[in-house]
Amino acid sequence: MSEAVKTIGEALVDGLKAREVSCVFGIPGVHTVELYRGVAASGLRHVTPRHEQGAGFMADGYARVSGKPGVAFVITGPGLTNVLTPMAQARADSVPMLVVSGVNAQASLGKGMGHLHELPNQHALAQTVALTSEHIAKAEALDPALNKAFAPFTSGRPGPTHIQIPLDVAGDAATDLSMPAVAEPAPVKAAQLQEAARLLAQAKHPVILAGGGAKRAAEALQALAERLDAPVVQTANGRGLMHQHALGVPASPSLVSVRALIEGADVVLALGTEFGPTDYDMYATGEWPQIQQLIRVDICDQQLSRHPALVPVQADAVAFATDLLAVLPADCAGTDGEIRAAETRAAALQEIGADYRGQVAVLGAMRDAVPGSLMVGDSTQPIYAGNLYYDHDRPGGWFNAATGYGALGYGIPAAIGAAIAAPDTPVICIVGDGGAQFSLPEIMTAVDENLSITFVIWNNQGYREIATSMEDVGVEVIGCDPTPPSFAGTAQSFGIPHVTVTTDPAEISAAITKNQGQGPRIVEITAPVFAPAKD
Repeated sequence: MSEAVKTIGEALVDGLKAREVSCVFGIPGVHTVELYRGVAASGLRHVTPRHEQGAGFMADGYARVSGKPGVAFVITGPGLTNVLTPMAQARADSVPMLVVSGVNAQASLGKGMGHLHELPNQHALAQTVALTSEHIAKAEALDPALNKAFAPFTSGRPGPTHIQIPLDVAGDAATDLSMPAVAEPAPVKAAQLQEAARLLAQAKHPVILAGGGAKRAAEALQALAERLDAPVVQTANGRGLMHQHALGVPASPSLVSVRALIEGADVVLALGTEFGPTDYDMYATGEWPQIQQLIRVDICDQQLSRHPALVPVQADAVAFATDLLAVLPADCAGTDGEIRAAETRAAALQEIGADYRGQVAVLGAMRDAVPGSLMVGDSTQPIYAGNLYYDHDRPGGWFNAATGYGALGYGIPAAIGAAIAAPDTPVICIVGDGGAQFSLPEIMTAVDENLSITFVIWNNQGYREIATSMEDVGVEVIGCDPTPPSFAGTAQSFGIPHVTVTTDPAEISAAITKNQGQGPRIVEITAPVFAPAKD
């Protein structure tokens, strides 16, 4: 008896499995039914969010923690438009994500005939955000589309990609798929490596800048910093790489004190950092650290061209740091790295002000209560404070949407994706009462999946950071005080524990520690309520 011919939808799922995809986030719809024929028989884990935006953010959190692409299935039209925001966040933060969507029958596309979920040109819309967007018009198009969609995940700077399959094509008979291509990383050019080694070995006051592209290079980075006696400034996505290390500077390069450290360096080595304004000029002063001699290492040639360097190196940060260690002499010229790092840490902590120092203390209490946790955040005060100054204890364990694209509603679903990627690791999700209301229903996905996530809600009853920004420039504060729900009542309706605490670090630590690892729960921190100044 001959084997049944697989449909294009089933073949797509086979292609995902062949590329080591093990989990898909999505909400089924009439335009993706044929994709789910393949999912049901595949053994893939399927996680159902409450909104397609949640599917995208879950895929983002999953990818950041697992190192594998996060995959989201969405329907035609509103499904695709709802997931565009997570795709944009993923593009800003170089997160590997594949979105697979349906689209209307081919004969109807662009006709404006009023079909269900119709867009004028869905493919063109996806192309504005995705690194690649492929339309499957016939069975033979699936194989090259899969290869093209996955190529950015293994060669160059990753981001979101997209495949759309028409309603009248997904159920057609598929053709055979080829074996997935295996990308071999290009070796570091010997001449660049030797020149970088020469400059760094002679540097008396070197500094290393470590971004998100270096988050898997912790061991090599620490060894390199010690060899060079170089302070390591970690951007928001690079936190955790140098926890409690004497050469670590877990502070934003937007701070005056950290800029002074960078400008005082005779050689700067930048590993996997895009020099984006939300890291290097978050106060929008238009100023930039003046670097004497820059060695810049980035996986993307386009990024290298945007900020000229004395030695631009297109390479993976892990590979470069490892190769550099092999050619550096045992004794380099740096002598005062620990002193410079300590002085910068002290100055940076003072610079952020008393209010933010209090919030950093709250973050430290959470970290110490649950060592080795993943801290996933939204745009809220403790996250803003932590992005300025916070020393996490796990590489890649601190990430949020308060830099780059800056999408509110990110924290809750991204934390769910992170928990699925690392089921044995505690996850702490930090959101504000305003941001939580963007994606609060997604907590039910954590309930369905029985995930051990502590959802920490910083409740100051409004958008305090925005209100402060309006006041600072003399704009009357309007629209910054949306009434939050009863989070205790919400938790009760979700069937999960809830506790209310003050901003006292000891009280927060006790609440975070209690019942850790027993499913999702909400810890609500009652923060000072913003009151606009009155004449």
